[in-house]
Amino acid sequence: MRYEDLKDVLTVKDIMEFLGISRAKAYELVNSGEFHTVRVGTRILIPKISIQKWLEGEK
Repeated sequence: MRYEDLKDVLTVKDIMEFLGISRAKAYELVNSGEFHTVRVGTRILIPKISIQKWLEGEK
């Protein structure tokens, strides 16, 4: 999966597939505070721009 192919808002599953990491590692990452997340009920959503900034080394 390429960055350009990502949706504007990602799920934990999208993060897993994009980064090639396990489910446990994906949840560890989203709960670490490394990038902005939004919780909607039980779902964790991650804005694509947050991933971009994280990949570029920004917070």
